Amino acid sequence: MNSTVKRTIFGALFLAVMLGGLLFYEALYVVLFAFITGVMLYEFYRMTMGNTYRGLQYSAIFVGVFIFLVANYYFFIGHHMGTFVSFSIIGVLYLMVRSLFLKDHSDFLKTGYLYAGLVYIALPLALSNALVSRTGEFSGLLMVSFFCIIWASDVGAYCFGMLLGQKVWPAKMCPTISPKKSWAGFIGGMLMAMLAGAILHWTGLWSFSMLHCLIVSAIMHVMGVFGDLFESMWKRAAGIKDSGNIIPGHGGLMDRFDSSLFAFPAAYIYLVLFGLV
Repeated sequence: MNSTVKRTIFGALFLAVMLGGLLFYEALYVVLFAFITGVMLYEFYRMTMGNTYRGLQYSAIFVGVFIFLVANYYFFIGHHMGTFVSFSIIGVLYLMVRSLFLKDHSDFLKTGYLYAGLVYIALPLALSNALVSRTGEFSGLLMVSFFCIIWASDVGAYCFGMLLGQKVWPAKMCPTISPKKSWAGFIGGMLMAMLAGAILHWTGLWSFSMLHCLIVSAIMHVMGVFGDLFESMWKRAAGIKDSGNIIPGHGGLMDRFDSSLFAFPAAYIYLVLFGLV
């Protein structure tokens, strides 16, 4: 199968699954994002730890999914924040205690990647529950709109990078991390993200003022680029091209959600600080 056709087909399937999980039932969302959390942690640990302490890796994946489910319970049921924090700490303490009983501690420093994965991946995904439970009932529209901003940013960066970033303005952002990222693509992504934010305002999907819509979109673009570069740094250090191969033609789930891990929390923090959610 032609690589472009493969990317298109599986990209459309990925989009359909994401929309189905965010627009219909809370149970679908919980299953989908618990699965995404587990797979992304699996990819991260394989990238950083290989086959070292595989049993402990699976325990950390379990803890990450557990933290997501506890966060879902907290945000929808409305219990005190201490419930979420307490159970999250219990999960991490379990992981720490379990690591004490390893048969071989010669590579013990590698267990630090377990906690890095929980902070880098599990925590942002757990807090994504705040985006779909703002009214006390399940609604994935805000998260879908956030994804629209990220996708618009990616499209703009790719198109402007191809048109202007090759010869007209070839200056690179971080050539040692991601040689293909150009400043032309960065500016193009910013413009497309802000255009998407304006469209969300004009259509009424975002009730914020136009200024807030544009600022949120710009923040998401900038933080999304940082998220992309951060994952690229991990992959470069590990000597791999893709985080996985779960989506044929697209790589792993970390490759699909790397921008979101930075962009979504940053956008939500902005909305909270200005009392918009």
